[in-house]
Amino acid sequence: MTLRIQIETAVSQSVTDISPLSGGCVGQVYRVRLANGGTIVAKVDDSANSVLDIEAFMLRYLADHSDLPVPAVHFSSKRLLLMAFLPGGSHFSYRAQEHAAELLAALHNITAPTFGLARDTLIGGLHQPNAPMSSWLDFFRERRLLYMAGEGVRTGRLNAGMLARLEKFCGHLDKWLAEPERPSLIHGDVWTTNVLAVGDRITGFIDPAIYFAHPEIELAFTTLFGTFGEPFFHRYDELRPIPPGFFEERRDIYNLYPLLVHVRLFGGSYVSSVDRTLRRFGF
Repeated sequence: MTLRIQIETAVSQSVTDISPLSGGCVGQVYRVRLANGGTIVAKVDDSANSVLDIEAFMLRYLADHSDLPVPAVHFSSKRLLLMAFLPGGSHFSYRAQEHAAELLAALHNITAPTFGLARDTLIGGLHQPNAPMSSWLDFFRERRLLYMAGEGVRTGRLNAGMLARLEKFCGHLDKWLAEPERPSLIHGDVWTTNVLAVGDRITGFIDPAIYFAHPEIELAFTTLFGTFGEPFFHRYDELRPIPPGFFEERRDIYNLYPLLVHVRLFGGSYVSSVDRTLRRFGF
């Protein structure tokens, strides 16, 4: 069955045009124009281990449990995801950054009894284990750093020596990190192209990697590739004060996780980035 027929069957509308869009790490992404004048986005994954149903779950979870603007899901299966088309680009004015801070601060106010989530999710197309734990430091160590580093070793992108150094570092996390007052719901993958804006307003967050976490891991991720700057952090700090030491130490520790994700996906210079962070903290 062709993609056009799959989409027409799923939405009960004729398709007039399908054109490629730039997308994330999971599947191919298309803008689809419908005969009724509407526009939707289609993600297609024909791989042997297609998981678009998990992305659909994450989008629906955010829609059901928060006010974060995310694309509505019109249809989902493992191989096909149809979503509302959200306007906007990934360029953020001063006020758009403030709006992003307001949206994420509100998201981080949503809590749960434990860290993790009732089911596993994805980040960058990779498996993200979420079996709940009552301790954030234990969760961050076991489900994030050591799990993803192990995946790097398993796929040959990280050497065993680096894993051993990371394991030693993880034994001392409480020297720099503390347990938060409560778990916070996070988007999990807030980097530039996963956020859309029109003018001074954020129109959408896409490609989530959700779970309940310490919100600082979300804040740290936004600094790794320069998604937001001072306007974002000033406004966020007004709404949810950021304790001292975040920019000086904790953000680099939390960014070890997305760096390890990139090691697993790409290897190369990201291994050097992990090495520099470990050396900085004495490991």
